[in-house]
Amino acid sequence: MSLRSARKLDSSTLEKIAADMSNLIENLDTSELHYDGEEVDSDVITDPKTSGACIPFSAIYNTKGFKEPDLHSYLAGCPIKVRVLEVERFASSSSSKTAVLNIYTIELTHGEFTWQVKRKFKHFQDLHRELLRYKAFIRIPIPTRSHTVRRQTVRSGDVRSMPNLPRNAEIVREEQASSRRKQLEDYLSALLKMPLYRNYHATREFIDVNQLSFIHDLGPKGIEGMIMKRSGGHRIPGLNCCGQGSVCYRWSKRWLVVKDSFLLYMKPDTGAISFVLLVDKEFCIKIGKKETETQYGLRIDNLSRSLILKCNSYRHARWWGQAIEEFVRKHGTNFLTEHRFGSFAAVQENTLCKWYVNAKGYFNDVADAMEAAKEEIFITDWWLSPEIFLKRPVVEGNRWRLDCVLKRKAQQGVKIFVMLYKEVELALGINSEYSKRTLMRIHPNIKVMRHPDHMSSSVYLWAHHEKIVVIDQSVAFVGGIDLAYGRWDDDEHRLTDVGSVKRIVAAQSTTGINTALSGSMQALNGEDKSNRKTTFQVQDKKGEEVVDSSKIRGLGKSKKFAKFSLYKQLHKHNLQHADSVSSIDSQSRMYSIISYQKQCVQVIKHPW
Repeated sequence: MSLRSARKLDSSTLEKIAADMSNLIENLDTSELHYDGEEVDSDVITDPKTSGACIPFSAIYNTKGFKEPDLHSYLAGCPIKVRVLEVERFASSSSSKTAVLNIYTIELTHGEFTWQVKRKFKHFQDLHRELLRYKAFIRIPIPTRSHTVRRQTVRSGDVRSMPNLPRNAEIVREEQASSRRKQLEDYLSALLKMPLYRNYHATREFIDVNQLSFIHDLGPKGIEGMIMKRSGGHRIPGLNCCGQGSVCYRWSKRWLVVKDSFLLYMKPDTGAISFVLLVDKEFCIKIGKKETETQYGLRIDNLSRSLILKCNSYRHARWWGQAIEEFVRKHGTNFLTEHRFGSFAAVQENTLCKWYVNAKGYFNDVADAMEAAKEEIFITDWWLSPEIFLKRPVVEGNRWRLDCVLKRKAQQGVKIFVMLYKEVELALGINSEYSKRTLMRIHPNIKVMRHPDHMSSSVYLWAHHEKIVVIDQSVAFVGGIDLAYGRWDDDEHRLTDVGSVKRIVAAQSTTGINTALSGSMQALNGEDKSNRKTTFQVQDKKGEEVVDSSKIRGLGKSKKFAKFSLYKQLHKHNLQHADSVSSIDSQSRMYSIISYQKQCVQVIKHPW
């Protein structure tokens, strides 16, 4: 069958051909696969510190499956240097005989990152065999689009042959260890210069590299690798399943990443980050079946969880435990002890700080910081109102309304995360569900979580009271004020927050203000004393409707205005753009405006 005729086949037939080809490759004799060429060399000498090559922090939001062909894990234009530091000999017992095997400690350097891996010669053989299969698979013209693109990419560079792996037996005498160490060092160095093999998932796994390894803002690179993780172990109510017995446990294959202040594990098939375990004062590591209830088990504890891992052998578990503990104690010492006032964080000297007394300056600076965000915005609030205006008086339309600011930044690619207190609705009316629904509809880059879930966690008499805004993990507003109605204030300390009402159209604002002032002046001067009623012109979709102010005050029996909202009424009078009623002309301090404000205060009980 020619390639041209194969392309005319339907998709099911092509998939069957591809599956048959894959099965054929698995059974190939690797001794016959020493082809010439097809490898691309990249002899680069660029220093990433001078060239500015780096992986942005935002890459953590674009993780992919570990076997994806277009996965970018390395620093651009930066070589990987290899050194085999030492050879550790140990006795391996089997049913027939006892052999002395070698474990090679390999140090790798990539840009500013340096790390170590331990491998046996058997691991080199497995990698070489896997790469030979991959090489042969690339050479076969399978009639699929993805495979064709991959083959064209491979052919775009120079061609070299794959380096040869020493064929000697795994068991090497002590006097031969030095030469074997040099051979393996040369083999791995040559292999990592060829993008075809360096970017293959088996090679990345061999040198403990994934797409999060070389992100500068995540800190230095620690030990990584594939492990088996046991479910459960959470100390937070509601996160575990129905029981703690072994019947509820399940084992999952995950990629573990160790950093200076946290550990995380990822799903290999999707690249999703499943869980993050922080380093804190209770962080400790225990090894052994007695501590883990698992053979070759490793337990990692902190204040929130006991994470159980399963390794291939006791030696493997001990290597993982020692490597994690040494790395954390070297780079994350500040998080292992308790600090002043029981804080998890150490005291930082010479830190730039700014104090806030009123919310006017606070809201204004929060708005400017959000506008300057490049990667992330974190918000935690007890109460959040999406329609709140952060800058007042409102002179630029809806530009500085909170939901508009977040929408603008989300459209620019900034990731926004909001955590709200999930109230008991019978006790509080802050309506966090509305805030979540409103923000989530704005843009997919905005994620909102309400916490806690009272039913599953059985937590009722507890609430989030953190008011925190963090921008790009570099600027933080802590111990602050809810971004909600009733929080805006300045030196005048007004009793109302009418400037935070929803602004739709700025037109006819002057007419609405004059109408309100006219009504206030008439009431103040005693005009129309027989009726003592002031009427407001309320604009609706059907036209103009005259509403009796006595019913607005609750004096009538009409249920239509039983729940009076100052914000809705001001919106109907086109006063929604104002900072507050008294800020329309704060310099002249018109008596009629102050009178109107006092009338509102007498009639309205503010929501907060």
